[in-house]
Amino acid sequence: MRIITGYLKGRTFNSPKGEHTHPMGDKIRGALFNILGDIEGLHILDAFAGSGAIGFEALSRGAASATLIESDRVAQKNLTLNIHKLDLEKSARLVSSSTKAWLARSDDIFDVVIIDPPYDDIQQTTFLPLADRTKPGGILALSLPPSAEIKLSKDFHIVITKSYGDAQLHLYRRN
Repeated sequence: MRIITGYLKGRTFNSPKGEHTHPMGDKIRGALFNILGDIEGLHILDAFAGSGAIGFEALSRGAASATLIESDRVAQKNLTLNIHKLDLEKSARLVSSSTKAWLARSDDIFDVVIIDPPYDDIQQTTFLPLADRTKPGGILALSLPPSAEIKLSKDFHIVITKSYGDAQLHLYRRN
């Protein structure tokens, strides 16, 4: 995989093998960050980090920090190697945990929360608590299969929805 733009543009990193992760492709990742616009200095949560592509792209584009939550051990090892390879130890924080376990022990909130779960294991019960980790005025981004339906609280209003083949991208702003 590769970083699309920013100060790490063109740098490559490894993606974990297997079926437990669903890497966001270049096209939808580029669309996500084009819609987000300037993220300079923002704090990003990548709730299902997988390869780390979302967090690495955010950091390359100027985000202050990226918290990468990943429960799969193979993906965790891969993320650790990629963070080192890209020299992101100061700005990328790997949380080796399930999102449910992290939610139970952390009260961190973020400017941008990105939820791109493996499509074969969509944990809708974790979406609302993860959405609540978005700061007021912040952005919640969901990348889901077209068949998935998510109901968020009235605190969120839709900014845009786009379809990209087997994925839909939904961006919400928190009141």
